Amino acid sequence: MPSRSLRKELSFLEILIAGIVGAVGTGVLFAPAQMAVEAGPSLVMAWVLGAIFYTFISIPIIELALTWPEAGGPARYPLYTHGNILNLISSFMNLVWYLFIPPIEALATVEGLSFIFPSLIVPHTTIPTLQGAVVGTLLLLLFVPFNYFGVKAFGKATASIGIIKLLVYVAAALALAFAFFDFRNFSAVKGGFMPFGFSGVFLAIPFAMFAYGGIRVIPDFAEEVKDKSFLGKAILLTVLGQTLFYILFSVVFIGGLKWSSLSITPGNWTAVGYLPGNPFVDLANAARSSLALYLTLVVAILGPFVTGYIYLGSGVRVLFSMARSGYMPEKLKEISESYAIPYWALIVFAIIAAVLTFLTAPVPTIYAMLQDAVVGGYLAFATLPVAMLAGHRKNLIPKEYRLPGSWIWAALAFASASLISFWSGWPAVPYAVAIGLAGALIFGAVFRVKGSLLSSLWYLVYLGFIVLMSYIGSDGALSIIGFIPASIIVAVVSVVAFLPWGVLSASSS
Repeated sequence: MPSRSLRKELSFLEILIAGIVGAVGTGVLFAPAQMAVEAGPSLVMAWVLGAIFYTFISIPIIELALTWPEAGGPARYPLYTHGNILNLISSFMNLVWYLFIPPIEALATVEGLSFIFPSLIVPHTTIPTLQGAVVGTLLLLLFVPFNYFGVKAFGKATASIGIIKLLVYVAAALALAFAFFDFRNFSAVKGGFMPFGFSGVFLAIPFAMFAYGGIRVIPDFAEEVKDKSFLGKAILLTVLGQTLFYILFSVVFIGGLKWSSLSITPGNWTAVGYLPGNPFVDLANAARSSLALYLTLVVAILGPFVTGYIYLGSGVRVLFSMARSGYMPEKLKEISESYAIPYWALIVFAIIAAVLTFLTAPVPTIYAMLQDAVVGGYLAFATLPVAMLAGHRKNLIPKEYRLPGSWIWAALAFASASLISFWSGWPAVPYAVAIGLAGALIFGAVFRVKGSLLSSLWYLVYLGFIVLMSYIGSDGALSIIGFIPASIIVAVVSVVAFLPWGVLSASSS
């Protein structure tokens, strides 16, 4: 078969819209209620801090994507600085995220549909019934056509549907605010704006961080953009764009709490976390606004569906990149003649994701694992600031792509990735690590992947450290160390010990 290449078809607007709408999904609807339990009205500050953390993480990605604009780039960058073994492990950590996100979004779409068709969800839970799992599987398979007919069609469809999606989100937020909005909820209820102090703001950040994630879509499609020079701008604007949506919906949520209609005592933020359904649907019902209700339902259905098919496309490129690296069958890196997409990677990825979606009904523990194991993506992020600094030491990253103060940016990025992973808690962290390492071990043996184990030793110990801290930390099984001191330990040890160890280990690769 003649060698074929992916086509450079995506414009700046298309990749930017893909990044933002890929990030703004169900998290914008469900996170505010849980964040309010910890922070009350000051949850808005948690979103801002989360955006700062995520901006730190994005800096190394910008340098690496400009240097190596490849499909599924984050699953390839460590290969150039540390060799096969580290890249094999981090690739499977990435794959855990990508395999599980499309099923999560398909099932979130089912949850939105359950307002109309209650039989799709087990009563008083978010777990799908067998009927719901079947519908979710069919929805996941509907993600495939959006990715099959070439990246040009993907870009145009995503730009069009994405703009509509964002407009509907804004309309839903404004409709809710118009139906009922009480400024007193921000200061006049029990405890005022910051009822639980600054510690409450930090405790709310973990719920915010899973909503962030859109920037990873951009380097995944980097090989197919028309001009790689706009990758950095697209990444930073994606972080800004999604943050504005999160703040908008959080402000509307706090102001829209009609305590008496929700049967909640004013200022009882703990009870807010136990709203029985979609929190914004509950607000619309409490305000008795049909328009807000209909728009919120459209958001609950359209939002995760669009996010799901975008992440399916990203995951296909990660699988494709792993085949390029020699960790998957050669067949998975074949590119179709008609549409210039890695079609075998698309077929295999979609089948696995569909199976995971269906298994959520007959094997309910799969549902919990889907939610937990997405932390694998954040554990994989930790290799990127290390790869950036190692790329500087080995003169792999051109000077025109380097930002001033690289060690500072890398330290902030590494600390942020470590904290987000740690905050994911127990058992999410061990689930992700176990699945990622098992995949790397099995496929590494099958495809006889060779490389320097010394170059990856720092990462293996680092994963063990994060697992240990998640076990003994405030969200762990033992809860020996409080949230703030445990977070400080994770950040300091990561930056002082593992970051320099990781950078120095590149010399042996």
